[in-house]
Amino acid sequence: MGRTRANKETVIADIKGLLSEAQLAVVVDFQGLTVAEITDLRDRLRPTGAVCKVTKNTLMRIAVEENDEWKPMTEFLSGTNAFLLVKDDIGGAVRAYQDFRKAAKKSEFRGGVMQGRALNEEQVKAIADLPSKEELMAQIAGAINSIPTQLAVGIKEVPSSLGRGINEVPSSLGRAIQAIAQKEEQDAA
Repeated sequence: MGRTRANKETVIADIKGLLSEAQLAVVVDFQGLTVAEITDLRDRLRPTGAVCKVTKNTLMRIAVEENDEWKPMTEFLSGTNAFLLVKDDIGGAVRAYQDFRKAAKKSEFRGGVMQGRALNEEQVKAIADLPSKEELMAQIAGAINSIPTQLAVGIKEVPSSLGRGINEVPSSLGRAIQAIAQKEEQDAA
């Protein structure tokens, strides 16, 4: 027995809701995967906040056709597809999928969509290799934290170099007087 119209509309609304929260959508071929393997993929994605949605291409097409941000996904809608909808941890989700793919050796990458652009596998991997939000925040905090340290070292160095300069004045003055005296002796002789 097929889906009713109301059921299809509910599925489409659910897909639209998931897409509204997602930053990246990855389309993968799941032909040949068992229920246990799909469950394994979902379990790997769960900690990253990503969702693995298996639905008919027609329903996904209806869900994305009016949304310019996700419309490029239509070029990947053929065959048996699963949709990885990634909310926050893009790098973690892509790495989780890659780990699953190595273990299962059955899934095939079809394409990705982010900010209205269709992406190939290399582009999705490049995005995944970028530092996470937390890593960037740590790098910025480290850079900000180093500024007061460098400022303190610089401020401390000013009196130190001034002191060294003041200490050098008497000996420089003594050398200058000695040089003048030697010059006068040479001129007198």
